[in-house]
Amino acid sequence: MAAVAAAALLGGAVAGCGAGGTSGSGAGTDAAAAEVRTSPIADRLAELPAVVDGAKVVVGRPGAPRTVQVLVDPRCGYCAKFEAAGGETLLKLADAGKVRIEYLLASFLDRGGASGSVRAVNALRASVDAGKFAEYQAAVFASQPKGKFTDELLLRIADRVPGLRGAAFDRAVAEGTYTGWAGEAERAFEATGMEGTPAVLVDGKPVGAKDGSMFDAAAFARVLGGAGIGG
Repeated sequence: MAAVAAAALLGGAVAGCGAGGTSGSGAGTDAAAAEVRTSPIADRLAELPAVVDGAKVVVGRPGAPRTVQVLVDPRCGYCAKFEAAGGETLLKLADAGKVRIEYLLASFLDRGGASGSVRAVNALRASVDAGKFAEYQAAVFASQPKGKFTDELLLRIADRVPGLRGAAFDRAVAEGTYTGWAGEAERAFEATGMEGTPAVLVDGKPVGAKDGSMFDAAAFARVLGGAGIGG
């Protein structure tokens, strides 16, 4: 899978996954042999509230003073790199009550063949119902396979999130309960006008892309501070 130059995608980003169907290098191995990982801040993520707001999943405390939009596709390798760096920085700020994060979960990588993006978005949406979205999403990106996401892998990842597995969640994964919602989320991503992922929007404008800071936790914290977030 080809890495895509920034200028063609995210308005000057270092690298990303294009909405035309190309992705960055995935982490891990094929789904059947993928190593399941969790976030190093999983205990903090377990306490973060998340709600569905139309086609978005909103993470964070209701009284947070600022809101940031995050656009990711579960099968985008560069999104996995972002989530392990800038994404974790944002989640720590959300845990501290300093920001709410609106996630738009894209699935455009399924256009070039079944990547499992829709399956992953379906499972992520189901995790909101169980109150486990932030922790599960971090684990999904940390466990991203080189091949496609499968239901079996998504359930194995869920096994590592205490309290997530159960009849309702397992049924939603097996039956694709939220496949329609995944389509709504993809259309909402497209409506932003962005042509690839990952992207972070503050007041509707991308941050951390041109300088690549979104892939470095400390650098991204400084960029967010410059935008009045955190500190």
